[in-house]
Amino acid sequence: MPDGNSLYGPLDPAPDAGWVEAGPRMGFFTDTSVCIGCKACEVACKEWNGVPDSGFDLLGMSYDNTGALTANSWRHVAFVEQPRPAGHHDAPGTRFLGMPGARPPGRDSGAEGRADFRWLMMSDVCKHCTHAACLDVCPTGALFRTEFGTVVVQEDICNGCGYCIPACPYGVIDQRRGDGRAWKCTLCYDRLGAGLTPACAQACPTESIQYGPLDELRERAAQRVARLHGHGVAQARLYGHDPTDGVGGDGAFFLLLDEPEVYGLPPDPVVTTRDLPRMWKRAGLAALAMAAAAVAAFVGGSP
Repeated sequence: MPDGNSLYGPLDPAPDAGWVEAGPRMGFFTDTSVCIGCKACEVACKEWNGVPDSGFDLLGMSYDNTGALTANSWRHVAFVEQPRPAGHHDAPGTRFLGMPGARPPGRDSGAEGRADFRWLMMSDVCKHCTHAACLDVCPTGALFRTEFGTVVVQEDICNGCGYCIPACPYGVIDQRRGDGRAWKCTLCYDRLGAGLTPACAQACPTESIQYGPLDELRERAAQRVARLHGHGVAQARLYGHDPTDGVGGDGAFFLLLDEPEVYGLPPDPVVTTRDLPRMWKRAGLAALAMAAAAVAAFVGGSP
């Protein structure tokens, strides 16, 4: 059966993986311009999926208590504090002074109304890549492509080899301490099968996390970017939406208000197994050449 991970251009991953009657590809669109950092998505994800608690070691340094996507944090709300550039225009609903929902300060509002920095907030998640390197390297079939086009780990089949961890270009997959197996977002596969919205999107109070058919989400995202540009927010851009990028586009993509690196995302992600077919071909040719040389030496050395 096809592995759902052909490396030759755009594809619809579910049919490519052998799902004959697959419906439209489903995914996430996360609009960071309206994220308020409430962490409802993190809590809903943990509660529904039974993900262990984590991120209580705050050290008084940041509201970003989870720090990154891990085996115990399948949704991670990042808080990025930065100076506001000169001449900068904020998106409608942007946070001031790092206070979700705070109003823009007046000229004479004093220190309490400082407007010289802002917080960028983003709920990160597994990207459910079109060309998923984790699928290529998994030796047990624990990772599989679902009929919705998403990528899921079956924990009862995972043997803890860890090959998928360095294979992921986004650093999403992680092994759970004391368990050894790989864990990540499943896009609430059990909920999708029942016709329900993933827990994180269901809990998001601002609709920063949107779930639906991927083609519809891409259209909606393009309209949102155009609207923000019309409001003077020239920094607004989409990330992971392009089917011709290095991973064939993501099943979970984002609207960002700054460069991807600011949010801890790779600027040009590339599927890490893209050279495998060429490598296997070269290895095969080398093996044939060695076999031919050995036969020639044996025949030539015979009396």
